[in-house]
Amino acid sequence: MQVWQSALLASIPGVVHGVSTRLGGVSRPPFATLNLSLQTGDRVEDVIENRRRFLARLGFSLDAAVWGEQVHGTVVRQVTRRDAAEKGVHAFPATDGLVTTQRGLALMAFFADCLPIMAAEEGGRAAGVAHAGWRGTIAGVARQLIVSLRACGVAPERIKVALGPCIKPCCYAVSEELYQRFRDEIGPHAVGRTRSGRPALDLAGANTALLVAAGVPESAIEVSPICTACRTDLFFSHRAERGNTGRFAAVVGLL
Repeated sequence: MQVWQSALLASIPGVVHGVSTRLGGVSRPPFATLNLSLQTGDRVEDVIENRRRFLARLGFSLDAAVWGEQVHGTVVRQVTRRDAAEKGVHAFPATDGLVTTQRGLALMAFFADCLPIMAAEEGGRAAGVAHAGWRGTIAGVARQLIVSLRACGVAPERIKVALGPCIKPCCYAVSEELYQRFRDEIGPHAVGRTRSGRPALDLAGANTALLVAAGVPESAIEVSPICTACRTDLFFSHRAERGNTGRFAAVVGLL
């Protein structure tokens, strides 16, 4: 099973993280094979088996995982081991980010072009994950993730962040209106151009700018170069596959 990992987060003792690919699971087309979302129409038993496999690859059991109902918002919830024990297969309602200071929890979020944000305190005392599509980005989910880690007693300058595979400007054409909104509200690093020159968004660039504005050192942010829409052999892409696809996951936790 292939897993994308950040050298930056991997260097922190006690922090475990990873972004799954679409390979190594049991789901059938169009969710083949490691679909990790229960919201796509895939068979529930296949998704549960896929989650078990991916979590085991990172050293977690299925009952140690927590996840949110992602609505492209900015709610970030602090969770505990009790939350994992009580939730069963249910998600926390309207939750796009999770943070914890407790060991043995796997914080999980799901993606198919949106940006995975994985964060950890440099001493391994806290971790967090967030889901950032364009709506969550412009609304400030990255900033809220840092606010939530600060509420856990973590100073922003001690936070390291990995931005996982997502759709890149080469494939993320948007309207001129949305392009200008991102440029005006976040800055020039939030936008780009497709290969054909159309206006595009840069989710990684936008969230990097927002994280730096929230106090995270730019040198403490690692960005994956992988475009999910270019690499549908490795990742699910909502745009490239016209919505008929599965979801990969980002997980971060403390062991």
